[in-house]
Amino acid sequence: MSTKELLNKQNDKTVFKIVLSISALICVVVVVLNQKLIPVPNSFPHFIYKLPMLNAFLNGSCSILLIASLWAIKKRNFELHKKLNLTAFLLSSLFLLSYVTAHYFIPDTIFGDVNHNHVLEINEMQMVSGIRAIYLVILLSHIFLAVIVLPLILLSFYYALKDDRVKHKKITRFSYPIWLYVTVTGVIVYSMIAPYYNY
Repeated sequence: MSTKELLNKQNDKTVFKIVLSISALICVVVVVLNQKLIPVPNSFPHFIYKLPMLNAFLNGSCSILLIASLWAIKKRNFELHKKLNLTAFLLSSLFLLSYVTAHYFIPDTIFGDVNHNHVLEINEMQMVSGIRAIYLVILLSHIFLAVIVLPLILLSFYYALKDDRVKHKKITRFSYPIWLYVTVTGVIVYSMIAPYYNY
């Protein structure tokens, strides 16, 4: 193995450790803020309540960009592919900031929780219960895959910027469909839970 190959291998290992560290740190921050382990102030700007809708918009935009990115690479338009992916990455980063902010300030909403003055019929309750099960499957898969895809996205970007197309392609076989699934289900989760927001 040449000196250049050894340096490349060492660089890849270093980047891999950095990517895992960043991913772990982000997960810890999200958990700490979601669990309200830091006290939430009594008053905060009203625009915070608009963040869930913004999150859905950002996820939907990323979905469109990712589909367009796939189309661009199929057409071998590498420059457009790169721009679309960088834009999707930027929007996903904004989403993460917005998501963490919203979940820190806004109390959790329970699917199927209705106004106390509204009495549900038995068949309505059964329908809500069935839909809630579907909602939970989508939500949990969305969260689980969002955690998994973050380091994959970072590594795929690293190899793309390094112009190592072989490794980039190998990782994006996994990262692309997962990232697309996460963005699409983000919109679905918002659409399903939004009617139960009490603000």
